[in-house]
Amino acid sequence: MKPLFAFVLFCLSLSAFAQVQPALPPLVSVTGLGEVKVAPDQIALNVGIDVRDKNLENARRQNDQKIAALLNYLKRAGIDAKDIQTTNLSVYPNYVGEYGQTTPEFYMTQKSITVTIRDIKKFDEILTGIYKTGANRVEGIEYRTSELQKHREQARKLAVQAARQKAMALTSELGSKVGRVYAINESGSEGYPTPLYRGRGANKMMESVAVDAGGPTIAVGQITVSASVDVSFVIE
Repeated sequence: MKPLFAFVLFCLSLSAFAQVQPALPPLVSVTGLGEVKVAPDQIALNVGIDVRDKNLENARRQNDQKIAALLNYLKRAGIDAKDIQTTNLSVYPNYVGEYGQTTPEFYMTQKSITVTIRDIKKFDEILTGIYKTGANRVEGIEYRTSELQKHREQARKLAVQAARQKAMALTSELGSKVGRVYAINESGSEGYPTPLYRGRGANKMMESVAVDAGGPTIAVGQITVSASVDVSFVIE
């Protein structure tokens, strides 16, 4: 096939493609955000047990014993098995000294468990019991709601309303009106705040709770469930 002939075919193809593609109507495209603030009624608490020993088997055995004690306590505290999940397991040697050292100074064993507490009033009591079983690390806590789906649907409705209001405000400034919906896409999800306690502060918090649980140690506040929609309206 000669180059000129191929070029002519290519141009004809583009022309035919352009003819079959319908022209887009005039559109106004906006993003609507909806938020619902609710009081949480659940707490997901992530705790861990770290054990180090010069002997690997001793470190592993001690960690297993403490984890078993923790699981037994949670069962006695009324936590359902479905609300307890192992989320991390690691065993590694720790070398201290010159580069190339072949014998580790000690072995570290770590296990983490996430516990969902469905009765927030029992948080302090359960946290104290967890600490007494040998847990020595808190990764953080996450506030949740048992009616997430209901609040998410409400947030979605608010997002759609916000999108329409925004489109009407934009078009009215130009003397136009908002017509039918041309396209809509949801791109949001629930939003939970960052865990309240982390790292060293979390461990200090555990110690204070275990020593004196004379009052509430957390303020649950509110969580935000959000939804976001992208909507294109035809401009009339």
